[in-house]
Amino acid sequence: MIGAVRMVQRNALVYRRVWRGSVFSSFLQPTLFLLAMGLGLGAMVDAGTAVLPGGVSYAEFLAPGLLAAAAMQTAGFESTYPILGKMAWFRNYEAIIATPMRVSDLVLGELAWVAVRLTAIASAFVLVMLGFGIPRSPSVVLAIPAAVLTGLGFAAPIMAYAATRKNSSTFNVLFRFVITPLFLFSGVFFPISRLPEALARAAWLTPLFHGVELVRGLTLGAVPASWPIHIAYLAAMLAAGVALAHHTFRRRL
Repeated sequence: MIGAVRMVQRNALVYRRVWRGSVFSSFLQPTLFLLAMGLGLGAMVDAGTAVLPGGVSYAEFLAPGLLAAAAMQTAGFESTYPILGKMAWFRNYEAIIATPMRVSDLVLGELAWVAVRLTAIASAFVLVMLGFGIPRSPSVVLAIPAAVLTGLGFAAPIMAYAATRKNSSTFNVLFRFVITPLFLFSGVFFPISRLPEALARAAWLTPLFHGVELVRGLTLGAVPASWPIHIAYLAAMLAAGVALAHHTFRRRL
């Protein structure tokens, strides 16, 4: 694990040049989303006849879903362009692998760094939610590691995919046709029970849905009975992604 820690240290040294802007956006984005969607659109939803699961307000329903989605989106970005840059554009990995560092150190180190970034972003998001009075339970603290697990479930397989690319052109396809549809149809903005039955079943199979259910339950103090399934699903994605990333990194380097 020493090599993985060194990789985290390397990324932290680079990150210290841009951390101020990153921290600012970590608080600004959830604040704007909750003001516009949670309170703005939420006022109209709450005034209607629709009843959300658990009888919560729309802002309370939306915020945990946005937290899980933010983890997915952050993991998606951190696992695409930075990985390709180190692999093909700047050839950082070639220099690193020439030292006693191993491929497994690169993979685990990069995922550990993504976990650090996700923890910071999720913590900022929870603080913003506290400012809006949204969490209903002290278990909201556990929503942070749940969001981190959600992000890592995406980061590992995306990292494996990024290691096979020679340019970034296909990343647009990934974000437009995978990340964005998951953001819209995995229960972030409305219960998937409102979808047609076939689409609801398909949404249940998406990784973001499991992350949303887990984070929402912990935030609102109503953890679903299916929480072991959600954790197992995300952990399986992470494990499979790590194995695949190790293979693609080794083959490329």
